[in-house]
Amino acid sequence: MARYLHTMYRITDPERSRAFYEALGLEFRREFPIVRDGQHEATNYFFGVPGQDEELELTFNTDGRTYELGTGYGHIALAVDDLDATLSGLADQGIEPERPPYRVREGGSRLCFVRDPDGYRIELIDRSGR
Repeated sequence: MARYLHTMYRITDPERSRAFYEALGLEFRREFPIVRDGQHEATNYFFGVPGQDEELELTFNTDGRTYELGTGYGHIALAVDDLDATLSGLADQGIEPERPPYRVREGGSRLCFVRDPDGYRIELIDRSGR
């Protein structure tokens, strides 16, 4: 039987990324330096939702290469207890949604998207029932 463990993508500024994901409510769990043949190649930073095992792995390569998001990446989604309160807290840190919250269908949950420091889209889905 398989078990989902983590999703990984590459970042360009570990400090900005950590501040962003902690602002979303994820907890920083650990960092793991990758050293090959005596050379520091990258560092993996692991984050997770408190009380859940699954993680988001952010990889910072130290060789100076750049990355493109590509056309295959869509987004990751996080449920939040109160979308308005979450967005207010994010705004205090300079993080704004792509557009105001909306519903995909009548009676559906309110949602919106924010972007992390590297441009990755994060969907925030309101679970308050409003």
